[in-house]
Amino acid sequence: MKIRPTISSPLLALALGALPAHAGDAAFLPPEPLAQRALAAQPEVRAAVAAAQATQADSRALAAGSYEWEAQLIPQRRSVAPDLRYREFEGQISRRIRLPGKAALDREIGRHANIAANLRIDDATHQAARRLGHDWMGWLRARLLDADAQAQLELMRQARQALARRVQLGDAARRELDTMDAELAQLQAEALRAAAEAEAARKALAVTYPQLPLPATPPSLPDPAPLPGGVAYWRDLIIARSHEIGIAEQDALRQQQVAARARADRLPDPSIGLRVLDDRGGAERAVGVVLSVPLGGRYRRDVAAREAARADMAQAEVDGMRLSITREAQATADLAEARHAQWQALQAAATAQEAAAARTRRAWELGEAPLAE
Repeated sequence: MKIRPTISSPLLALALGALPAHAGDAAFLPPEPLAQRALAAQPEVRAAVAAAQATQADSRALAAGSYEWEAQLIPQRRSVAPDLRYREFEGQISRRIRLPGKAALDREIGRHANIAANLRIDDATHQAARRLGHDWMGWLRARLLDADAQAQLELMRQARQALARRVQLGDAARRELDTMDAELAQLQAEALRAAAEAEAARKALAVTYPQLPLPATPPSLPDPAPLPGGVAYWRDLIIARSHEIGIAEQDALRQQQVAARARADRLPDPSIGLRVLDDRGGAERAVGVVLSVPLGGRYRRDVAAREAARADMAQAEVDGMRLSITREAQATADLAEARHAQWQALQAAATAQEAAAARTRRAWELGEAPLAE
């Protein structure tokens, strides 16, 4: 079973928070090869890979079986009369043998464990990708807010110059200039705060993902696109690709095989071997076959019942996980669609406010509107 510390390209874009209408619209995300390398270096991903390697070793050991050859040698001295002493020994080599069908069950137990381990790698990578997407978009957002704050500051400086000229000409009162100086100082403080937050976001990315070099100029963000395929498509896609459901299903299948193995163990495995005797200094010799069969009892029956109950519990956990992911997927897809509608409304409001602000600014420059407005 191959260990896969990677995440597929569509899932990577989805995990990073992108739902582009076209593949080229995801250019604001980090390059995929660099993102894959950064994700593979995350501690939780490396831990999942190591756990999968341990699971593979467990599976190989389970397939090989724990039964090994056992050798036994008993040297002894026999005294028959005061003058008769003999050197004797007994030797035996034996091995317990799995009954037919048990080895196949052990291999199935290992196979489901390996699949679940690989899914845990995918899940760890997916969670790391989601965190990277959150941090990456946080950096882009902070840089945009920084640029916006600097632009506002520059506009206020230009307005202050225009007002200072009007004060010199006697066309405006000095108190208006004092008011604008106070506003300008507040904007400077806001610009410094935005710049500090942008730098903090950049440093957090650099520390957490040193394998991912940050561009000198942040990429521009496209307009948000509606969910391609609609809510139902993305809900079903999230459910179909859920690592949590896949892991729970594989754990349940593994436990079913464990329960079947426990039922098979109610018929114990026999031990077969070869025994040799050398008595009376070699005067008597014997070779025999040794067959040993444990007599199963209540313990094995109760172990089988325990594992069967655990299989039922694991299946119930699958059903619970599927229900939880279905609810989460529906809520996530609905929220994405609602957020896009909200963005459209806010965009329309921002466009109207920009137009009104431009007219008000022009009126103030012409002396037709007070500074407060």
